[in-house]
Amino acid sequence: MTNGGVIDGSSGGYEDERTFAALPPARGQGFAQTWWGRAWLKALEDTALDSEQLKKGRRQARDGAVGAVSVRPGRITAVVRDRDGTAYRSDVLLQELTGDEWHRFLDTAVDRAGHIAALLDREMPPHLVEDAAGAGVELLPGIGDLEPECTCEAWDLCPHTAALCYQVARLLDQDPFVLLLLRGRGERRLIDALQVRSAARAEPSAAAPEGVPEGVRADEAFAAAGILPPLPAVPRLPAEAGLPPSLDTETAPPPGIDGDALEFLAADAAVRAHRMLAEALGAVGGQPLAELPGDPVLTAGQDAVRLAATARSALPAEVAARLASGSGRERSGLELAVRAWRFGGAAGLAVLTDDAVPDEVLARAEAQLAQDRDEGGRPRLRAAGAGRWTVPGAQAQLRVGADGRWWPFTRASRGPWTPAGPPAPDPASALAGLLPEA
Repeated sequence: MTNGGVIDGSSGGYEDERTFAALPPARGQGFAQTWWGRAWLKALEDTALDSEQLKKGRRQARDGAVGAVSVRPGRITAVVRDRDGTAYRSDVLLQELTGDEWHRFLDTAVDRAGHIAALLDREMPPHLVEDAAGAGVELLPGIGDLEPECTCEAWDLCPHTAALCYQVARLLDQDPFVLLLLRGRGERRLIDALQVRSAARAEPSAAAPEGVPEGVRADEAFAAAGILPPLPAVPRLPAEAGLPPSLDTETAPPPGIDGDALEFLAADAAVRAHRMLAEALGAVGGQPLAELPGDPVLTAGQDAVRLAATARSALPAEVAARLASGSGRERSGLELAVRAWRFGGAAGLAVLTDDAVPDEVLARAEAQLAQDRDEGGRPRLRAAGAGRWTVPGAQAQLRVGADGRWWPFTRASRGPWTPAGPPAPDPASALAGLLPEA
């Protein structure tokens, strides 16, 4: 069976050999990115008696001289070609685990939650390797464990077997089951055995205490530090959030699933993740927006407005209608709310829709207005409700928010009052944007 460049042979219902198509040249990149791939290369490099043979083998592997790689219990095989075209069959042998060692490994793998899931995700959990070693089962090779054989008749490691080992490190990066097959068991056989043991462990035990979470011994945690990979470098901040995959396919979505709405929510999640990463990396200045972590949780109506306000493209008609309904507004009302949100987030939205202003805030606002009037710093204003003042004949209005900031509003003819800009600390500054002569 061929699957993604891999040809699996099978025997007795289980695969006992996998053949991987020749990998492309690896120029400009390392052979191992994972910690277990690097452990494989460390065993190779620590064993080699002649570093020059390693260099030649590394160069051949980078140039793509290694053909298809066959992996079976205890042995990996490939044809490696020199620059003159001469082909050599190269093998590297690794001792298989005994039946008893496999039993101990399987018991170890089901002891901790997450081990099996990690393996199925093509990850080799460090704790699994450490726990297996504690049970006397060495999964990764050590010094002297990789035994080379080559038709070039070299008595020790040669460039051909070294090239094969470097290429296998790339295969291990992609799939740690390659190592387990080399140790004697194929993926399907292992998964079946793990499922049997997991099911047996899942049966309730009368002796097991209830409600006691599984812990990690201090000595185990300390010992694991030596095999954990180093932390990756801090990622560079992308210029903008990525685009979600398009769901516009020839296949109709399942009943109850709105493809446009799902794409829209995915795009919003990407934008928010980008903002959170930017803040974590210290790349965002000023105050975080209301939707960022640590700020008050938004109501459903507020979040509907936020979604509409932060969209990176025009909203599909159905999505816009659903957001308007979710915000408790008509489409025209949603457009006003979006404008308010873009000027000031949840605070701007509250000033648009809420007349409730604390008495102490109103008292301070009246004092500010009286001081401006005495100093001749603003035109005449007329009260238009709690926390609202209009400029007669100018279609301009000031509103004070619950936090004491001043928000400019304007309107056309007899239309609704519309947010006209961000908040200001005092009425004169807020009016300056509406009435340049103020």
